[in-house]
Amino acid sequence: MRQARWLAEWRNSESKPVFYHCISRVVDRRFVLGAREKEKFRTLMRMYEKFSGCRVTSYCLMDNHFHLLLEVPPMPKNGLSNAGLSNAGLSDTELLHRLSALYNEAFVATVAKELADARKLVKAGLAEESVVVAQIHERFTYRMHDLGEFMKGLLQRYTQWHNRVHERSGRLWEDRFKSVIVEDGVAARTMAAYIDLNPVRAGSVKDPAEYRWSSYGEAIGGGAKGNGKTARAGLVRAWGAHKGMLADAALWSGEVSRAYRKMLMAHAVEKTSESIGPDGSLVCKTTRKGIGKEPHEQLTPEEQAAKQQRDGEIPFARMLQHRIRYFTDGAVIGSRIFVDEAFANPRSRFGPKRNSGARKMRGDAAAASTLLWSMRDLRKGIG
Repeated sequence: MRQARWLAEWRNSESKPVFYHCISRVVDRRFVLGAREKEKFRTLMRMYEKFSGCRVTSYCLMDNHFHLLLEVPPMPKNGLSNAGLSNAGLSDTELLHRLSALYNEAFVATVAKELADARKLVKAGLAEESVVVAQIHERFTYRMHDLGEFMKGLLQRYTQWHNRVHERSGRLWEDRFKSVIVEDGVAARTMAAYIDLNPVRAGSVKDPAEYRWSSYGEAIGGGAKGNGKTARAGLVRAWGAHKGMLADAALWSGEVSRAYRKMLMAHAVEKTSESIGPDGSLVCKTTRKGIGKEPHEQLTPEEQAAKQQRDGEIPFARMLQHRIRYFTDGAVIGSRIFVDEAFANPRSRFGPKRNSGARKMRGDAAAASTLLWSMRDLRKGIG
């Protein structure tokens, strides 16, 4: 019997964020996601983001797989009936706005009429709001603020489009998508950077800003409005800089963009030259050669820490230039306390001999072993 997906026990908390690193691959790992396919996938991803209330904080679409760092906030709490709120906590207006992200105007108008008629019955005392109005809302809200429903809807709708365009049928994605619970803060920002560096590790580009189908590439090249703004707001949330703030995207232009760039481009080769322009002004030009593929040095955690201090590296930024299996198969990634807390509740997932959750990361992930821990104690494919 297939084991139920591991979801964060605190997923209904309004104070503790829930992030999941989601990965899915094309069946047989075939390279079928070209530019057209990636654009369509991204469009559908943004549509489901607006519909579901989930937030894509970081993503990367590759030729045969994709990565998402998805934040899944809880459904808003119930409101007062005279404010037009359903049992799910969404107003009729908000529900219709979310439906417009997925459905055409005619369908949304039909639902709007249903709601208006139901409200008339409630006002006339002929029906209870918790019955007639809630039933209309619940036809859609069960698919909102939910990891499984977000991924199911996105993958199914993309598969339908892909099969129709390419005149094929059948399954497109391998098995179920993978998901890893990620702690807010250091773990989330590290995971976001790891995701955005996928095309660099694959050799597609030397600078992640040059890759169009990723959160960082979109944030840099997407313009001031639209999805560029959405991508920037997502990365700010992954970085954790939005806390206590109102305008997520506005924060990108400050400390976050510089710190994130520095983390992504650790060990990039950069040269600065100065020249005199036609008008006599001083012109400074920076040439980036990108991140080179250097042989991986086998260093102990102590040697790695000493090297980082000597070279002035951002802690474990170099680690992100390598494939980290813990980030895809570790089940839960975060601080030792975070992983141990996640372990305490779903005790039935583990054997009777296991008495603690957090496992030290080794191999290519050893540089982060003092800050990040894994639920699974991986032995193979860790560098």
